[in-house]
Formats: sequence, C-alpha cells, structure tokens
Amino acid sequence: MTTVQTAALLGGAMFAALVLAFAFTVAMRRIALRIGFVDRPGGHKSHQRVTPYGGGVAIFLAMAAPLGAAMLAVWLTPTDSVAARFGGLAADHWEGLRSGLPQAVVVLLGAVAIHLLGLCDDVRPLGPYLKLFLLTAILGVVVVEGPVRMALFAGEFGSIAITLAWLIVMTNAMNFMDNMDGLSAGVTAICLVFLAVCGLLAGQLHVPLLASVFLGAVLGFLLLNFPPAKVFMGDSGSLLCGYLLGVSSVLTTFHDAHAGSPPYALLMPLVILAVPLYDFASVVLIRIAEGRNPMRGDQRHFSHRLVEHGLSRRSAVLTIYLATAATGVSATLLPGANLRQTICVGVLTLMILAIIAILESPPRRDT
Repeated sequence: MTTVQTAALLGGAMFAALVLAFAFTVAMRRIALRIGFVDRPGGHKSHQRVTPYGGGVAIFLAMAAPLGAAMLAVWLTPTDSVAARFGGLAADHWEGLRSGLPQAVVVLLGAVAIHLLGLCDDVRPLGPYLKLFLLTAILGVVVVEGPVRMALFAGEFGSIAITLAWLIVMTNAMNFMDNMDGLSAGVTAICLVFLAVCGLLAGQLHVPLLASVFLGAVLGFLLLNFPPAKVFMGDSGSLLCGYLLGVSSVLTTFHDAHAGSPPYALLMPLVILAVPLYDFASVVLIRIAEGRNPMRGDQRHFSHRLVEHGLSRRSAVLTIYLATAATGVSATLLPGANLRQTICVGVLTLMILAIIAILESPPRRDT
C-alpha cells in the first residue's frame, strides 16, 4: 500500500471509532444515570460529585464493532481480489492480515473477557486477590492460545512467563492511572499514537490498525471525560486500555534480528510506557513501605501528589500528558540508534521521570 492509502486506512478507522465512541458514550451516560450506575464520591476517590459510569462500555463497543467488521471482511475477501484492485503490495499486507486472523480473534476475545471482568467490578466490587486471579487467568489464555508472546526470550516457558508478567503489569498500571478525570484515557491515547508509529516504522500494518481503532475509541470517550468529567470509564475501560496497550507492545516488531542492526529498538515500549510504569511502581512501593495492600486504592498516585503541591487537577493531568508525549517522542529515536544515542534516550527518559519526582516531592521548609 502507498503512504496515502495507509494514512487513509488508519485515519478512516480512527475517525469511525471516534464517532462511534462519542455516540455510545452519550447514550451510555444517559442509561447509567437512569439505572443508577454511578460512582459516588468518598473514600480514596478524588471526584467531588456523583458521576455516571458507562464510558468503558462505550469504548469497548466502539473498538469491537469496527475490529469485528474488519475481521469478517478479511475472512470473506480473498487475497486475489485485493491484488486485482489495489496491487501486489496491498495483497501482501492483506495476506498478512489473513494469516494473523486466528491470533486477532484470540486478542479480541481476551478484550471481551477483560472488559466483562472490569464491568463486574464496577457493578459489584471484587476483592483485589480474586480480581487479580481472574485477570491472570484471562491473560494466560491469551498468551498461550494467541499466541501473544515476546519472541526475544529463548524457551517457551520463559517467553510465556515474561509476557504474562508484562501484560499483568500494564493492565494494572492503566487501571491505577484511572484516578483523575481524563488521565487514563489521555495517557492511553498518547501511548497508542507512538505504538502505531513504531509499527509503521517496522513495516507493520495490523498493529497500527488495531492502535488506530482503539485510539479513536478512546478519543471519542475523552471528549466527555476531560476534566471536569461528565462520565467515567470505570474498570471496564481502564483494564481494557492496559490490556490493549500491553498486547500492542508485544505484537509490534521493534527489532528485526535478520536486519543486522543493533537491538536497542527493543527498549521502545519501555520508553513509550515509562510514565504509567513509573506511577504503578511508585504507588506499589509506597503502599508496601507503609504496610498496606498494594492492590487497594488510595490517593498516593503521583497525579494526587501533584495536586497536593499546588497544581490544579487539570494542570496535573496536562503535566502527565506532556511527560508521556516527551517519552514517546524520545522512543521514536531508537530505531537504528547506536549505543551512544540509546544511552542519551535512556538518560532523557530518566530525566523526565526525575522532573515528575521532584514536582511531586514534599516541599522543604527553609531553615
């Protein structure tokens, strides 16, 4: 496919999902208010007014409908028809999509299961250990049956274990980030942009297409979730965001071992997702240090700590957006980078996280 055709495909997929997500979000908001499916202030929650759930359902429907239709089209349309109309290069991409269809079905079914798990938790909160167990079971099936695995690690068991751990961390990291209006959705959208770019740089189409559809779904929801939020995504949305970010990062080919280039591009997902990973790690460590359950919610996320030190909620969210975008831009420098350039990207990423750590640290009184 030409650059124009690829841009039209990805842009059209994103726009279609965005329109669907906005319409579904408006509808789900009305339904949620009518049936009392709302999130009330109190406890570790930072919002000040009763806010309806339903955004996660809207995101899921806006993502699943186009992807399901696309999978059906790929299954029903032979490669020869694509070659006759669009040429051989398009046919090659189409054949790649057809060969990856079984894996795509498993990924989509995993998204259905993750979404339903989160929806159950929104309706009636599950215990943290039961929720983690069910999440691990679902992700384990996706990793084994997809298969969705990191090919870098030798040995089937090692590949399964490390991929499963990565997906568990990413799914929970985005769930943790859903603690302030617009935060989880906005960070997800920014990360999806850079994961799509990485896939395109690697000559892939199916991962950028998945990222584009989900990007549109998240942006359509974000129009009503940006502070002050009119609707929440709930766990049914935040778990889905983490799941698809994790899966997209695993499925993207960051480095071709046969190309003879250094493997430093393999660090791209860590750099792109550095901000949510930092939040997850810092919150877990704080809770463990204080002798509390690391899976129980509180207001110790760095977005809350930024607000405690004087930023408005909107400013805190925008600060985290900018930090996420900065690490994402840095990640695009890694393909083809040498050791010195890779070290520079790593240092820059650590400096961005250090700035966040300084901003959120308790102020010291002058003596």
